[in-house]
Amino acid sequence: MTTTQPDFEAAKQYALGRLEAELPRDLYYHGPHHTRDDVYPAACRLAVLAGLHGEPFMLLETAALYHDLGYLKRYARNEEIGVAMTRDILPQFGYNEEQIAIISGLIMATQLPQSPKTFLEEILCDADLDSLGRKDFFVSSQSLRLELMAYGSSYNLRQWYEIQQQFLSQHTYFTATARALRNTGKHRNLMEIESLLKSVNGRCER
Repeated sequence: MTTTQPDFEAAKQYALGRLEAELPRDLYYHGPHHTRDDVYPAACRLAVLAGLHGEPFMLLETAALYHDLGYLKRYARNEEIGVAMTRDILPQFGYNEEQIAIISGLIMATQLPQSPKTFLEEILCDADLDSLGRKDFFVSSQSLRLELMAYGSSYNLRQWYEIQQQFLSQHTYFTATARALRNTGKHRNLMEIESLLKSVNGRCER
């Protein structure tokens, strides 16, 4: 790692400011709250619990703040755009090439299906899907359904519950910290989805 000291606070405020001002308002799931109130604090929490500190912690924080910046320009495969934007933006805050390369890898790792290659990337991937194991999972799940419908997809409740059941069944957190923190809640949410699937049988679908 290098000894360069970027202006993290300025980079943070820049990212949050642009997300707040420029993200489309029909991003019901991937709005500014997703970065500010969900992924960023989840990444910090997992990093602290894993004993991360110093520059790796700061690079993880930066990637968490910038990982959805590509949504400013397009919806599908926005990670590539986010990386290009990050490469243009971060030098003005004192980030060097090595640091930006690490941050770029972190952002790309969050693209579904997630493909982390380093421990930092595993942490960010787990933070990005932290809500799968939380009590507010169904609130965020409904927000995602509405967002996808706004961008051309259409799911009735049965279809949506089936998609969510499959996703949770196949998903595995990469880090032991995330598994310890969220696996119990994720299992609870999966059981609830399976119960909801049974309840929509024979009912009118919306």
